[in-house]
Amino acid sequence: MRRRLAVAVTALAALTPVSNAQSPQPAVLSASVQWSIPDESFGGWSGIEVDDDGVGFTTVSDRGFVTSGRLVRSASDRLIGAEGGPILTLQESEGGPLRRYRDDSEGLAVAPDGTMYVSFEGTHRVMRFADITGDAGEDLPGHPDFDEMQNNSSLEALAIGPDGTLYTLPERSGQLARPFPVYRFRDGAWDQPFDIPRRDEFLPVGADIGPDGRFYLLERLLSTTNPGFASRVRRFDLTDEGLTNETQLLVTQPRQHDNLEGIAVWRDQDRQIRLVLIADNNQRFFQKNEIVEYIVTPDALILQPESRPDTDPDAGTGGNDTLDPEDETL
Repeated sequence: MRRRLAVAVTALAALTPVSNAQSPQPAVLSASVQWSIPDESFGGWSGIEVDDDGVGFTTVSDRGFVTSGRLVRSASDRLIGAEGGPILTLQESEGGPLRRYRDDSEGLAVAPDGTMYVSFEGTHRVMRFADITGDAGEDLPGHPDFDEMQNNSSLEALAIGPDGTLYTLPERSGQLARPFPVYRFRDGAWDQPFDIPRRDEFLPVGADIGPDGRFYLLERLLSTTNPGFASRVRRFDLTDEGLTNETQLLVTQPRQHDNLEGIAVWRDQDRQIRLVLIADNNQRFFQKNEIVEYIVTPDALILQPESRPDTDPDAGTGGNDTLDPEDETL
C-alpha cells in the first residue's frame, strides 16, 4: 500500500450509463466520473496508479504536477467519484520545480515501497522520486535510443513489475509498419528485449502490469472521420523473452470517452480484473477530466494472428497529426 496524502477537496460527478457503444468485448464499462480540484494547476492528467484495494490513487499531469487521493466507491464497489489533493510539483535533482522542456511528465509507476517513477516525452527520460511529497528527483541512466526519439511522442507509457523492473515504450515507433520497441530497466541499466506489434492507427499512451502479472497497454486514436478520441486496451503475457498471447480487451468509439492516457489495473474482492483509465483534458475547457473503470470478463479471448488487424502502411498514424510512413523519426 503506497503512501497517501490527506484529501483536500471532494469532487463527485454523475455517472454515465453502463453500456458499451460497440459490439460485446471482454472489458465492460462499469462507470465514468468527472472530478476536479479547485487549483489552477488542475488538469492534463496523463498517468495513474491505483492501490491494491482500488481506492487510493496517484496521478501525474503533463506539466510536472502530481496529486494523490481516493476513488469513491459504492457498497457494491462501483466507482461513483474521486477525491484528491493537494497538487504538488515534481522537483529537479538539485531542488526546485522541473524546468521547462523537462516537465512533460506522462507515465507513472509506483513501487511497493512508495518509490515513484515518472517517464517524460519532452526530454526523453525516466526519473525516480522517493515519494510524491516534494523530495528531489533523480534521472535514471538513459538508453542510447532515447536521444533519437521524436519530440512529444516518446516515453508516454511506463509500468513496473513486482520485482521492480521498469518497462517503457515510445508513443511512435518511427514508421507505420514498425513495431513499438519495449525498453526494460533492471540492475541499473536499460535493454531493449522485445517489441509490441503496431496494429492499425492506435498509439501507446499508458501501460501497467496487473496483479495477474500480465502487461496491459492503453492506446489512443484521434479520429478525423468521426472527430474525437478512441481508445484500445491490449493485454499480453509477460516473460523475459517477450510478450505473448495478445488479447484485445476493449476498443471504444470516438467521443465515447475523452483523451484517455493513463491506465491502472487492480483486482476486486470477486477476483475480477478492473481497468482504471484517466483522461488528459489538455487544459482545455471543452474537454473532460474523466476517470473511467472497466471490468474484464473471464472469457477474454486470445487474438489469433489471422484475426489481428494489420497496419495499413498507407494509413495515417492516428496521433495528433497525419504522417506519411517515412515522416516519423524513431
